[in-house]
Amino acid sequence: MPVPLPAPSGWDSPVEIKGSIIREHKRLISGYGGSGTTDINVLREAQEPNQVAISLAGEPTLYPYLPELIDLFHSDGMTTFVVSNGTQPDMIAKISPTQLYISLNAPDETTYLRVCNPCGNFWREIQGSLEVLGRSQSRTRTAVRITLIRGLNMFNPEGYARLLRTAMPDYLEVKAYMHVGFSQKRLGRDAMPDHEEVLGFASEIGDELGYRIADDCEISRIALLSRSGKVEQIR
Repeated sequence: MPVPLPAPSGWDSPVEIKGSIIREHKRLISGYGGSGTTDINVLREAQEPNQVAISLAGEPTLYPYLPELIDLFHSDGMTTFVVSNGTQPDMIAKISPTQLYISLNAPDETTYLRVCNPCGNFWREIQGSLEVLGRSQSRTRTAVRITLIRGLNMFNPEGYARLLRTAMPDYLEVKAYMHVGFSQKRLGRDAMPDHEEVLGFASEIGDELGYRIADDCEISRIALLSRSGKVEQIR
């Protein structure tokens, strides 16, 4: 059941987080009501969101009440999408979002330490999260994302496949690093692979795993793979 009161130790409760998210979403889109080109019916629909992405800013699995937060959203008929770096396998085992998504950005420990530059070595934890992912498919749709950086982690497709065999996710997303934001201070534009390179590397991993490309988008330099080679409706 959702935690009804503020959580201890300074954590916001799931009820507080959910309320704040809905409030801020409505505030964010409120300005469209003053535009003469706005479809009011679409705006009204947008004011009642039914999908939640628990990702982007920080690592969501560090929040100790993440299972309760997910359950709270689901109790209102909303879908949840959790994106994790895989460093908290114990929490990964506890949650059942609509889709569980783990980033894997290295085929081996040495590359992981060089590419991710973590505050500690979480390679074993990431491997543990992939194993949990392999046991989670009966309760959630699973996906693994690999961000390819030319010259840093775009090699050893067999190594990626070996790790992925423990997870065998419903979907594998292979995408190019994009030279935007603060990353421009750390990497050059030549670190960004083109779409054909992404497709080629994705196919190599897929051949090792028995996955096929289900879809791709050239402008985003991304390939989506699945075992069937198709995109299935969400469960």
